[in-house]
Amino acid sequence: MGKVVLVTGAARQLGGRFVRRIQRDPDVERVIAVDAVEPPHRLGSAEFVRTDIRQSAIARVLAEHAVDTVVHLAVTGGAGGSGGGHSAVKETNVIGTMQLLGACQKSPTVRRLVVKSSTSVYGGTSRDPAVFTETTQPKSLPTGGFAKDASEVEGYVRGFARRRPDVAVCVLRFANILGPFADSALAEYFSMPVMPTVLGYDPRLQFVHEDDVLEVLGLAAREPRRGTLNSGTFNIAGDGVLLLSQCSRRLGRPTVPLLLPAVTWVGQALRAVGVTDFSPEQIRLLTHGRVVETAQMRDVLGFAPMYTTAETFADFARSRGGGLLPPERVGRAVDRVAAMLDADVEAEAVEGAKR
Repeated sequence: MGKVVLVTGAARQLGGRFVRRIQRDPDVERVIAVDAVEPPHRLGSAEFVRTDIRQSAIARVLAEHAVDTVVHLAVTGGAGGSGGGHSAVKETNVIGTMQLLGACQKSPTVRRLVVKSSTSVYGGTSRDPAVFTETTQPKSLPTGGFAKDASEVEGYVRGFARRRPDVAVCVLRFANILGPFADSALAEYFSMPVMPTVLGYDPRLQFVHEDDVLEVLGLAAREPRRGTLNSGTFNIAGDGVLLLSQCSRRLGRPTVPLLLPAVTWVGQALRAVGVTDFSPEQIRLLTHGRVVETAQMRDVLGFAPMYTTAETFADFARSRGGGLLPPERVGRAVDRVAAMLDADVEAEAVEGAKR
C-alpha cells in the first residue's frame, strides 16, 4: 500500500501546487488536501476536506484516512488565499499547529511530519552575524508578526519530536520565496512602482524559487535517499545573494530612500489602505537583510536548488513586467557615468604627470 499524505494550507497557491505535484510520486497512493476554505484552483485527484485545523476535527481526518505523512504548509505570513484577516492567520499558524500536532501525537499511523518554516526565525538586528546557520541563536527573539509565529511553531514542533521520537520530523526554513506565482508581502513590495527603502542601508537578500520549494517539500515527504537524512532542521535558499539596490535596478523600479521613522510611517499607511503588508518585520529585513548557510541542505538533506538567488529573482522580475526605469537604460546610464569618471581620473593623472 502506498503512502497517504495530508497537506494543510491547500487553498493557497503554493499548497495547491504541492498537492498536484505530490500526486505524481509513484509511492503516494492518496493525497488528502485540507483547508478552512474551498480552494480557488484544481487539486487533481486529491480528496479535499474542508476543515479548520484550529478545531479538533483534524484528528478525525487523520484517523479516517489512516494518514502516515503530514505536510504542514498552513504556516503563512499573509491572509491571501486561506480566508480571514491577520488575526485568523495568526491563530491558524499557532493554535492550528498546536491542534495538528496534538492530533498527530495521538495518531498511531503518522510516521513523517514536514513543516514549512522561515528564515525569519533568526530575526533581524544590526548585531546579527553575516551568515546564519541552523544552530545560530537569534540576538533577540522576534516580538511579533510572522517571525514570532514561526518561532513559536518550531518550538511546538520540537516538543512533538521529543514526545514522538518514532516520527521523522523535518523543518524547512525557507528564505524569501519568489517566482512567477509569488503572493507574499515581499512580492507585493517588489511590485510597487516606487519602492521605499531605509536611508543608508543596502541589505543583502536571499531568495528561493517556488519550483525548488515544491521539489524540496517532495524530498522531505518521502523516505530519505541513500546517504542522506531528511529529518531535522534545514535552511533552504538559492546560492548567492543580491543587494536591495540590485533588485530595484533589475526590476526597473526607482527607490525612495527615507529615514527609518518615515519608512515605518509609510509602512503603516500602506497597510491601512491595503496596498501591501509592509510590516515591521519586513522593514527589519529591508534594513539589515538576512543570509543563511545552506551546507546542511546539500550535504545532509541531499538537495541542490535548480535556481540561484539571482536566477530566482530574474524569473520573478520577468513575471512582473517592466518598471518605470527599464534595466537596460539604467545600465547604459551607469556605464556612461563610469566612463566619464574614468576619463576624469585619466585626465587628472596626465596633468599630474606633466607637473
